[in-house]
Amino acid sequence: MTEEPATPRKHKLIEYANGPSLEEINGTVEVPKGKGFWRTLFAYSGPGALVAVGYMDPGNWSTSITGGQNFQYLLMSVILISSLIAMLLQNMAAKLGIVSQMDLAQAIRARTSKTLGIILWIMTEFAIMATDIAEVIGAAIALYLLFHIPLVIAVFITVFDVLLLLLLTKIGFRKIEAIVVCLILVILLVFAYQVALSNPDWGGVIKGLIPTAGTIATAPEIGGITPLSGALGIIGATVMPHNLYLHSAISQTRKLDHKNTDEVATAVRFSNWDTNIQLTLAFVVNSLLLIMGVAVFKSGAVKDPSFFGLFDALSNTSMLSNGVLIAVAKSGVLSVMFAVALLASGQNSTITGTLTGQVIMEGFVHLRMPLWARRLVTRLISVIPVLICVGMTSGMSKVDQHEALNSLMNNSQVFLAFALPFSMLPLLLLTDSAAEMGKQFKNSMWVKICGWISVIGLTILNMINMPSSFAAFVGAGQIGIAHIAAYITIGLIIALLAWCLYDMHRSNQALIASKGENNHA
Repeated sequence: MTEEPATPRKHKLIEYANGPSLEEINGTVEVPKGKGFWRTLFAYSGPGALVAVGYMDPGNWSTSITGGQNFQYLLMSVILISSLIAMLLQNMAAKLGIVSQMDLAQAIRARTSKTLGIILWIMTEFAIMATDIAEVIGAAIALYLLFHIPLVIAVFITVFDVLLLLLLTKIGFRKIEAIVVCLILVILLVFAYQVALSNPDWGGVIKGLIPTAGTIATAPEIGGITPLSGALGIIGATVMPHNLYLHSAISQTRKLDHKNTDEVATAVRFSNWDTNIQLTLAFVVNSLLLIMGVAVFKSGAVKDPSFFGLFDALSNTSMLSNGVLIAVAKSGVLSVMFAVALLASGQNSTITGTLTGQVIMEGFVHLRMPLWARRLVTRLISVIPVLICVGMTSGMSKVDQHEALNSLMNNSQVFLAFALPFSMLPLLLLTDSAAEMGKQFKNSMWVKICGWISVIGLTILNMINMPSSFAAFVGAGQIGIAHIAAYITIGLIIALLAWCLYDMHRSNQALIASKGENNHA
């Protein structure tokens, strides 16, 4: 009797998922064993690049350039400190994934109640959508600037980057990493070239890396921004919650024998190298953006910090700082290169944002969608506020329309400040736990101290900035209501953080007791 061939299982659009993080690519990348440092580092390099993308996305550009225009090199130290904090947090996230074999979303869900897990999932989904709004605006503006495509059509075209994603899913994760690295290099080379032509004051740049009291001063106020609000803007645009979820998942793409602690230790070590190298590149890009604000343009020349304004300024010889820049700008090269870098940044963020969305959906609520469907849903939701903004300003002057889009992009980042503590605190608690990570891999004392200082400091700074962020969101006529809403939000954040702390502490104690009983048996 012959066996009937098995009928292939039909995949549903939404399926139950409770397996390894990003199961299709988990453990698929082979790594050499017993080889030299550089060959091993090359094998582990890649996840750090996907994470670094979030630190140089379109949301970072205007804060860094405006900071340079208004305060010269004063805020260089803020970019440096933000980058060091980012390295600390991302190394923790990668270590969590490698050691526990769970991404951050899975680990939080496993260590908190179902109700809290769903609340945190919804918050993180909104944070991803807020990030996607900045990407929609950046990509649409780049298409408008490069090809003169009307903004409404350009916004719709950004939806079709789902086709790019479909193609990428067919070529293998290692090639996706390579494409992302190439796009990062495009961004880096564009800004390095423009800064090199401007011949900046390198002594001033180095001096700016040292923090001073003036870095967080509330005066002077230039263009409605103080050094403190400028610093908070740079910090808010730098450390983003979705990157922690992403890194804890993609750090698991390397094939390891998790029973061999030496292999796990090697993976953690080289993951740290990868992270620190790639985030150093992100630091360089953000520094170049600030230096552009100081050295490429004449001081105070850029009145419109939107992407439109910066594009025009790079072709306006009256705004540029020296003869070499002016000569190159006449050809239109500077402005075109800026728009190309903007498009590259938007496409990079497309890849990482979609992977992160899948991570949090599978981790928090155990549901999986095909990557293309996930991307399509998120992008269509993100497109709606952008289209409304373009539609409402269609009858206004171009300057008003540009300002409205820039304001929407900046205000969309408000939710990131709300969501950030709820990824940082659980990450720190999980990696501080010997029961979770084992004595060998739990955070060392200096990492623990720096981690708590960073988490508490960033949370407090975000709360301090929240009233002004809410006020900017609603406009000058509703400042009182905005401040009340901000203080209610701060109260909710504190209550939710306390709930999260309680749940995770109780879960950790239960894990310790369980391991103690197993050892005793």
